[in-house]
Amino acid sequence: MSAKTYQVRTYGCQMNVHDSERLSGLLEDAGYVRAPGDADDADVVVFNTCAVRENADNKLYGNLGHLAPKKASRPGMQIAVGGCLAQKDRDTIVERAPWVDVVFGTHNIGSLPVLLERARVRQEAQVEIAESLEAFPSTLPTRRESAYAAWVSISVGCNNTCTFCIVPALRGKEKDRRPGDILAEIEALVAEGVTEITLLGQNVNAYGSDIGDREAFSKLLRACGKVDGLERVRFTSPHPRDFTDDVIAAMAGTENVMPQLHMPLQSGSDRVLKAMRRSYRQERFLGIIEKVRSAIPDAAISTDIIVGFPGETEEDFEQTLHVVREARFAQAFTFQYSKRPGTPAAEMDGQVPKETVQARYERLVALQEEISWAENKKQVGRTLEVMVAEGEGRKDGATRRLSGRAPDNRLVHFTRPDEDVPRPGDMATVEVTYAAPHHLLAEGAVLGVRRTRAGDAWERRNASPEPKPRGVMLGLPTVGVPEPLPAAPGGCTAR
Repeated sequence: MSAKTYQVRTYGCQMNVHDSERLSGLLEDAGYVRAPGDADDADVVVFNTCAVRENADNKLYGNLGHLAPKKASRPGMQIAVGGCLAQKDRDTIVERAPWVDVVFGTHNIGSLPVLLERARVRQEAQVEIAESLEAFPSTLPTRRESAYAAWVSISVGCNNTCTFCIVPALRGKEKDRRPGDILAEIEALVAEGVTEITLLGQNVNAYGSDIGDREAFSKLLRACGKVDGLERVRFTSPHPRDFTDDVIAAMAGTENVMPQLHMPLQSGSDRVLKAMRRSYRQERFLGIIEKVRSAIPDAAISTDIIVGFPGETEEDFEQTLHVVREARFAQAFTFQYSKRPGTPAAEMDGQVPKETVQARYERLVALQEEISWAENKKQVGRTLEVMVAEGEGRKDGATRRLSGRAPDNRLVHFTRPDEDVPRPGDMATVEVTYAAPHHLLAEGAVLGVRRTRAGDAWERRNASPEPKPRGVMLGLPTVGVPEPLPAAPGGCTAR
């Protein structure tokens, strides 16, 4: 009898992506195998949902409706719904989609295999929603997508009360891992061949508030610098309120912490920031940017911005444009405000008309596009060491290209060498010859290839059947995707 197959469909931020790796690991540990491709013929389909978008539920129920006839024609097929929307809607999901077999919350992803089996035996839907986190989920088996780059969660939950964000109600209060546990996981990952890690938290630089150490995050960054074989360290996403001088000093003084920072702005207007309950103002935000640039001149800084928050006036929006011009972000994830059911902002007066929001959004995107292109043009002529990404890369006529990430996380396409072809995880030294708003191009010959343990790990994984996942196999590549995963504004990691 062949093993049952599974498919996990993920919506939302980096935390959901990382949770899906755990869900995949749990299912494989229970004997399931991943279904090939994106077909709907898996024996178990798991939806790991997001709740920060206004139409998140419509998207979920549309997908569930699409699967209903498939499930009716295939006895034994199961559907599970987890994540933030499951935590929020609970029994509503089964009421609206009675063909769903399992509903589980953000705090009990480890229960999925048991719930699937229970639903199969009892022939009825199983709903399990824990109200709080009982054990940090990092100990769960995980199917890590990359052999060379990994997420490492340092905390879950959030203590902020932003009026546009429902995440604290769904993920709970911040809960920090012990530094020793984090470093032990990192060292285990490095021993497997990982050379890049991204520290992950819903408010990553507030790390330490749960364990009573205000400088815990900067200490953790410095400790990462002492891990032999760890070449690149990134983190996402910090909150301006908690971004202190000791963190900047740790970034600048720790060699393997990359010159990259994602700092959510949300709005440049002090009045709007107050309405959002964002505990910083324009001057504070620009002051942080100035300090980072002073300490790390080559840092690429990205951000999140919401356009059309309730009550936003033209003057408020002009203040956002002012900050964008002053900060000169390398990249900005821009969002039109939409109501999140259950958030204070959804009930606020002064909801901005859709056409006004659209017009402002287009102006912001045009300005940021201009700045991103200008900032990328400054990279032309520079020699960069690029971590090669998974996949074939882009094609340009007869020229085959590879892709990878520079230290500052800029995407670089480069000509594939005829000899000594770098593997994913290897380092290629290239000279930038052209800049576009969202990528760099190195058209000349590769100046050098440094074969790495990470490339060895990728080669081992692809040369033999994948081993069964273990508890230390965590993470997702930041270098293996065309663009950084956009975080929903104010949700999960966009703090």
